[in-house]
Amino acid sequence: MSDRIGVLCGGPSREREISLRSGKAVHEALASLGLPSILVPLPREREQIPQEIREADLNCAFIALHGAYGEDGTIQALLEEMRLPYTGSPPDACRYGMNKVSSRLKWLAAGLPVPHWKEVDLFNAAAVAAEMKFPLVVKPVSEGSSLGMSIVDSAGELQLAVETAASFSAGLMLEEYLPGPELTVGILDDRPLPVIQIVPKRRFYDTIAKYTPGQTEYLVPAPIPPETARAAQELALRAHEALGCRSFSRVDMILTAGRGPVLLELNTIPGMTETSLLPKAAAAAGIPFTELCRQMLNSAWVKREPAAARSS
Repeated sequence: MSDRIGVLCGGPSREREISLRSGKAVHEALASLGLPSILVPLPREREQIPQEIREADLNCAFIALHGAYGEDGTIQALLEEMRLPYTGSPPDACRYGMNKVSSRLKWLAAGLPVPHWKEVDLFNAAAVAAEMKFPLVVKPVSEGSSLGMSIVDSAGELQLAVETAASFSAGLMLEEYLPGPELTVGILDDRPLPVIQIVPKRRFYDTIAKYTPGQTEYLVPAPIPPETARAAQELALRAHEALGCRSFSRVDMILTAGRGPVLLELNTIPGMTETSLLPKAAAAAGIPFTELCRQMLNSAWVKREPAAARSS
């Protein structure tokens, strides 16, 4: 086997194009460090992926796959079968992170704050919504980049929102709408980075706000009191540990007026262009993009235990 790092990107998910951008940025960063890396754009066809990886002849995989297959534990389990070291969290942690119901059940068991929510389907969503208070957030259970997500203010808007979410995921959820600033906290080497406040020009941080230049302002460090920032960082680290994550992740939350920071979701494979959120947080901590990539790469050779187990 050759001594080279494969940056895995592309793949079958709806976030393929974002993944290709992340992979290109990571590959360029590793190459600038003089590391023997190659870009491995994986095909859309899942059955072809194992052979593509074998033919790449790697000794390590840097995973830059977003969405299904990359963040749901599938690629991690495949790489473990191949006995190929890889960056980031193990399969179970990725499965929990990708599934919003699973992650919230884990967080509730750990005593961490999450929004009130109900899992629904196309047939019972209206009845469940009638028992909740509008506005409500409608989400696919397993999808990233805010794909299929809507905020509905009345029962008349619900059916279209539910059908939209169902086009992205078999599992659906209704969630209480929590007003307040959206915060995100990156985790690197199992330690929290500076807090970022996300200020979209749209009603919420939807797919358009995330990927259209000029649609969102990012404030880092977030303009919040130091004690609030510490609380957000502590909550993010506890969320990371509760899912069994390893080395790095990104944790999104809402800063509410009455309950403090409340968890929304965790991303085990954060975006990795130079304008993505984890790199922004790292830069605020004095870690340039190339060094961030090096530190993430090092996670491939860390003993495969979650942070909580290693610190106990």
